[in-house]
Amino acid sequence: MKNFLLILFFALNFFSSTAYSKNDLYEKIDLFGDVLENVKKEYVDDVDQAEMIEAAINGVLQSLDPYSAYMSPELFKEMQTDTRGEFGGLGIEIGMEAGVVKVISPIDDTPAAKAGIKSGDYIVKIGKEQVQGKSLLEAVKLMRGPVGSPVNLTIRRKNIKKPLEFEIIREIIQVQSVSSRIIGEENLGYIRLKSFNENSDEQFLKSIRKFEKIEKIKGYVLDLRNNPGGLLTQAINITDFFLDDGEIVSTKGRKISETRKFFARQGDEIKGKPIVVLINNGSASASEIFAGALKDHKRAVILGANSYGKGSVQSIIPLNNGGGMRLTISKYYLPSGKSISEVGVTPDIIVDEEGEDFQINSEKDNQLNYAIKLFNS
Repeated sequence: MKNFLLILFFALNFFSSTAYSKNDLYEKIDLFGDVLENVKKEYVDDVDQAEMIEAAINGVLQSLDPYSAYMSPELFKEMQTDTRGEFGGLGIEIGMEAGVVKVISPIDDTPAAKAGIKSGDYIVKIGKEQVQGKSLLEAVKLMRGPVGSPVNLTIRRKNIKKPLEFEIIREIIQVQSVSSRIIGEENLGYIRLKSFNENSDEQFLKSIRKFEKIEKIKGYVLDLRNNPGGLLTQAINITDFFLDDGEIVSTKGRKISETRKFFARQGDEIKGKPIVVLINNGSASASEIFAGALKDHKRAVILGANSYGKGSVQSIIPLNNGGGMRLTISKYYLPSGKSISEVGVTPDIIVDEEGEDFQINSEKDNQLNYAIKLFNS
């Protein structure tokens, strides 16, 4: 306990402002020690003090923002698969909002998307476990399990009074991040980007070059709806395909090394052809960098609904116990200097998704149909 309190002192010293004196910090440490001792003596059930301390560490990180969190050694090992394009689970990207787990977006063609989970849903129960009070990573762990096994989610959805129940069968999630085809009578190149993972730029460029061999391609519809983001480097690379010069994005952090600007290199892969970018509330992070940069440079018309508003960069830091911590180290800023955080990207043309049964690329795809009409007008 003494060793932990010493560690806690340094943690509090790190996170505190200069307004706190050492006496203030020692008082907080004494208070924390009193709480632990009283829980140990008086709480109705026996408690695992190691688990309590881990929860305290996680509480420190989650008090900073919704994206910072502690990972146990077991969870840290699982999390390392997230950006490699294959992992087990439901196919759902989640975040925290006011202590509640919120769906950023379901990934296309995954169990969550097929079951009807939507961007903006709140997950209140996973199986028999109440989600309130759990960390984001604890919620992720509950949703993962053996392939082929079911998991029940209880969802609260905006404008629906009663909670919704979903039974979803877990699968290995293989994210093929890019799909493409010709749409419309005007030979438009349609590219759907589902996520920004390790090889998205290669797949994306392959689609562009395939289309550019078709002489009558009039323009492009780039679909980033329900794209939860991914790797910053991929967002920069793919945005660069459509710009000749200028800033793509900047990051600002406390360290000089985290304050950087990224610029486009000369060469527009589609030679100035018009672009419509589709976004919605499930477009987050790297998707917002892409859409925001093209909007600021007036290189594309942005159509759809306001994006999610995740404008921060997280670093995964290994810890000595084999676990790790996810910590926000900087924030994104668009070429205009605007922050994405909690604001998102506002479309040039706002077009709502239609109907409770809306599905991307279906005949009811109001936003895609509107985009096609723009090229015909």
